[in-house]
Amino acid sequence: MRKASQMGANGQGRDREPLLRVENLSKRFGGVQAVVGVNFDLYKGELLGLIGPNGSGKTTLVNLITGFVKPDRGSVVYRGKPITGWMPNRIARSGIARTFQMARPFGELPAYKNLIIPLFSPRVRELQGGKYGDRDAVAIDLLEEVGFERDSSVTYKAAGSLPHGYLKRLELAKCLALRADLIILDELFSGLSIAELASILPIIEKLIAGGKTILMIEHRLRELFRIADRAIVLNFGQVIADGKPAEVMQKDEVRHAYLGTEDD
Repeated sequence: MRKASQMGANGQGRDREPLLRVENLSKRFGGVQAVVGVNFDLYKGELLGLIGPNGSGKTTLVNLITGFVKPDRGSVVYRGKPITGWMPNRIARSGIARTFQMARPFGELPAYKNLIIPLFSPRVRELQGGKYGDRDAVAIDLLEEVGFERDSSVTYKAAGSLPHGYLKRLELAKCLALRADLIILDELFSGLSIAELASILPIIEKLIAGGKTILMIEHRLRELFRIADRAIVLNFGQVIADGKPAEVMQKDEVRHAYLGTEDD
């Protein structure tokens, strides 16, 4: 288990400026206020859990950050530069990648060929000076990095035929292929067996140790809290707690959001 980095609320041990800053972010869909004045900072090398009951606004918040939804107000700042309202491809090119709750691979293509698009992306071209190298070999290496057995036929099978656990790993591999610095994982652990979780947790820990920054939406709190530095709790679109995982779960408003009260 990775030891949580010593990052107090006062920012000691962090870079002076956050990698990502979200300020007063809000979004309404008709009569539903999905996200309400959300504020938080995310620092380089940090693993931040984004948790809350179903319907609390977690995925909408991620969609706002990654450009799939436009905010009504508020701002998103990445590496000191406002990216509010940018298109998703431009945000990805800046170094932010994400997974989705429901994996939608190019089902007819072999698993490793699903990484060719991010490996051909403008971001990778810029980072590598226009030299791609052997993309098939890089794709296979990346799949091995996220838990595909190198000598197994699964790497070469049509992605649409892969079991759920491999599809989750393929989603993560796409983010790595893009050479993203900030990776947003939307319920990566969902549907995984205990054995699959035991094998993927060290992969996440290795990414953080290697300098990646991760924001995770997750419902499997036991596993998330093993690796998270901090947790933000949303309820009805609002942040109701922000701090170390064990501490936020002790807050009355968080317990009420998850468990309700006898009067509910």
